[in-house]
Amino acid sequence: MRSDRMRTEPGYLRLYATGELAERSRELQSMLASCSLCPRRCGVDRREKAGPCGADARPKVAAMNLHPWEEPPLSGSRGSGTVFFSGCALKCRFCQNYPISQLGVGRVITAGQLAEGMLSLQRRGAHNINLVTPTHQVPAFVQALLEAVPRGLRLPVVYNTGGYEALETLKLLENVVDVYLPDIKYAEEEAARFCSRRPDYVTRNRAALEEMWRQRGPLRVDGEGLAVEGVLVRHMVLPGGLAGTRDCMEFLRRRMGPRVWVSLMSQYFPAHEAPGLPPLDRKTTPEEYERAVDVLMELGLIRGFLQDDGAGEG
Repeated sequence: MRSDRMRTEPGYLRLYATGELAERSRELQSMLASCSLCPRRCGVDRREKAGPCGADARPKVAAMNLHPWEEPPLSGSRGSGTVFFSGCALKCRFCQNYPISQLGVGRVITAGQLAEGMLSLQRRGAHNINLVTPTHQVPAFVQALLEAVPRGLRLPVVYNTGGYEALETLKLLENVVDVYLPDIKYAEEEAARFCSRRPDYVTRNRAALEEMWRQRGPLRVDGEGLAVEGVLVRHMVLPGGLAGTRDCMEFLRRRMGPRVWVSLMSQYFPAHEAPGLPPLDRKTTPEEYERAVDVLMELGLIRGFLQDDGAGEG
């Protein structure tokens, strides 16, 4: 699909050179004393113990590896350099990665080890550093970035999030994150309460999406088709219309216009608690997914990706 083509260097390099990145790091570290990194604003001193997200101040990582199955502008020919953080600010009852996000699978490392992991991904040919579920681990990541930049890190940073974000944290990430990859999960408070136990998700998510758009705008790719900057919004079609697809897409069209890139996902299956929770206890049907595709076409949201049998490009 079409997009503006450009070349640029990661914004964090300029912030590092001016000392701004170090200042941002200090601000983020201070937020851990009475944690307000996500909309929960739990107030836990995460320097001393874990918050509801399941993490204390130290980086906790389940995996760092090349991932070939992200959207094409992210995975390219060599893979996206994914960093899977343990824990999560959300508690989605259908989470397909729940051992990592909710059961705490992973190991505690140092910021230096995280920096080395990112540099290793760069040496292995990763097209970017893809931070998966990073919201509660932003201070650790920025601290690691401070160590990785003088050692040669030059890859774009992708912020791969469920979309439940605090504006104060996002503003500290301006020009640190190159590509935002957020979800827009729900359109209604009751669906957010039922599926993720966060009735404020819709309000927080939409404010966060607008802030991400303000910072980076539409996705931009280089001459090889690789993402270098911008926003790509993911939406997974849920059974029984729980995701409120039409309302979600109308919001994107209204607030961001037809230039927004959307990845419409079909791979829902019952995981974690979902097998006992109708209608989450069944897969999305082909008909439900096709109706969601029709909404995209009707609204003129033609930039992005569709899925066929769980994988593919549209």
